[in-house]
Amino acid sequence: MHDIPRGDVPAPLTPAADHEPRGCLFALSQPPLMIFLGVIACLLLMAAVHDLYLL
Repeated sequence: MHDIPRGDVPAPLTPAADHEPRGCLFALSQPPLMIFLGVIACLLLMAAVHDLYLL
């Protein structure tokens, strides 16, 4: 086996101390997620209107 010198081993990736983790508001800013949630909301709204006014 070949011994790798300690200086050639890359340091593990660690987040910067001043970097805040991304939360829910970042997830809601993604266009595909908002399109999906909009479609689900429209389907729920159409079902509610159908139940209230057409049944």
